[in-house]
Amino acid sequence: MQKSNNPIGRVKCVVDSCQFYENGNHCMAEAIEIQPPNANDNQDTDCATFQPKKM
Repeated sequence: MQKSNNPIGRVKCVVDSCQFYENGNHCMAEAIEIQPPNANDNQDTDCATFQPKKM
């Protein structure tokens, strides 16, 4: 996954430990992927785009 120069509109991300997070709760990934396909509620979902920030 590549980092974009522009945030994904209408996506709010508060996970500041992700390398795609930017101040103001923006997601700077070029795309996002939410898994798994058969989730029944928000407890079952996972942001597969998440990558920990490099320290």
